[in-house]
Amino acid sequence: MDTVLFEIVELANGDVALQRAEDKGEPLLTIHFSEESNFYLQDAKIEVARAMVQAGLEAASEIAEAKKAEDSNEEMEMDSGPVQIH
Repeated sequence: MDTVLFEIVELANGDVALQRAEDKGEPLLTIHFSEESNFYLQDAKIEVARAMVQAGLEAASEIAEAKKAEDSNEEMEMDSGPVQIH
């Protein structure tokens, strides 16, 4: 199984991006902070972006697990339906 590494970087325009560490192509995610946000965050911008990415990954994982459980329940309901023999 291949391991994929990601990195959070600040782009030249000041946005923060999530990208594959080995791939300098288009970022997977870009976060833009307003001027006012930048003023308040100052040096903490990367840490805030990291927390946002982490929260997003956790939410995506929870959604995927719920969807998997829902699909599994639907399969069980279809498999356990009544069988009539005449």
